[in-house]
Amino acid sequence: MLVAASTDCFGHLPIQEAVDRLLDLEYTSVEIVIDELNEHFKPSHVLENLNDSINMCLDTRRMNIVGYAVNITATGEQYFEQFTACCKLAKATKVVTITIPSGEHGTPFNEEIEKLKRCVEIAEFEGVRVAIKTETNCLSADPDTVCILCEHAKGLGVAIDPSHFIYQRPKPVDYDRLLKYVYQVYLRDTTKEKLQVKIGQGTVEYGRLIDRLIALKYDNALTVNVVAASDIDHAAELRKMRLLLESQLL
Repeated sequence: MLVAASTDCFGHLPIQEAVDRLLDLEYTSVEIVIDELNEHFKPSHVLENLNDSINMCLDTRRMNIVGYAVNITATGEQYFEQFTACCKLAKATKVVTITIPSGEHGTPFNEEIEKLKRCVEIAEFEGVRVAIKTETNCLSADPDTVCILCEHAKGLGVAIDPSHFIYQRPKPVDYDRLLKYVYQVYLRDTTKEKLQVKIGQGTVEYGRLIDRLIALKYDNALTVNVVAASDIDHAAELRKMRLLLESQLL
């Protein structure tokens, strides 16, 4: 395992500037966010300018790219065209994992399964694997539902974000049964009242999670996703999280 950070930590900045900030904080690996709601790097841009996107992602100042987090707002065939372009980007930049959100609560279950099956098929053709991110207010908020999705869409994995099994829950939800499907991990500290708090003030059990991942021979990244907030020293929190996770891996 290695410690990485998401460009979402500096989501207001262009990709290269976000990478530079993370390098200054001594991160050596990065996950790049491709989000239609982010003015700097959109899935529609990847589709329209694949070569430019490849060149931009290769210019990461020698940082190792551990994955892409893709949020596509297009629907119908346009969704799959943009997703295919992102998979081609991943293949060209030698990235194995793409993380996508699951459908929101209320999404027809069979419709979600068919969509995920097609995503897995497209990704596998390009030598890429797909993970759905565990997230509040989405189908992936429930571990049992996630297991069913993974069982029906063979090859689908999970991007575990423990915060979403703590935040707004009466008590933390046991997500251990998802770990056999894990392709990616996102970390910050969290309470049931706040999705992000200062490191050490929340209830995320980093050591326990890492021990379970080691036992399962997980070999991808622990990706820090700590965003700027008025109540924290952002740079200090990113440094503390990196040092904490690196110490857990010694």
